[in-house]
Amino acid sequence: MKTAARSDEQAIATNRKALHDYEILERFEAGLVLRGTEVKSIREGGFNFRDGWVEPRNGEMFLAGVRIGPYSHGNLMNHAEDRARKLLLHRNQIDKLAGRVAEKGCTLVPLRAYFKGGRVKVEVGLARGKKSHDKRAALRQKDLDRETRQAMNRRR
Repeated sequence: MKTAARSDEQAIATNRKALHDYEILERFEAGLVLRGTEVKSIREGGFNFRDGWVEPRNGEMFLAGVRIGPYSHGNLMNHAEDRARKLLLHRNQIDKLAGRVAEKGCTLVPLRAYFKGGRVKVEVGLARGKKSHDKRAALRQKDLDRETRQAMNRRR
């Protein structure tokens, strides 16, 4: 999958902390089962990835720890903010991911959320935790790339 968003996708949120803390091995696109006013709240910017994770339960995948704030014009029937939301994946993808998560050191993290064709999609990454020296090396490489880009722009 491309790292840049396609033209028919409207970004909602990106989990930058996950990209810093984990080495992403594979990426999967999943639909998200939502209730009531959740989509309206997401359109208002009420989506927060902080401390979110994906967990397999009874042959299904659930997005947990993700907060969708209450809808501002909602009433008593507003949705619960911190509930686990079901992810829509193909059976073979669920089986593959559940097997890989059972392996030592692999986990599933939500990477970004976006609208695609009017529906909310979540990009889920199969990830392995980075060591602190890997994080430092990644930051060093990022600084070098930025400096070379700036030098090239100054030369133009």
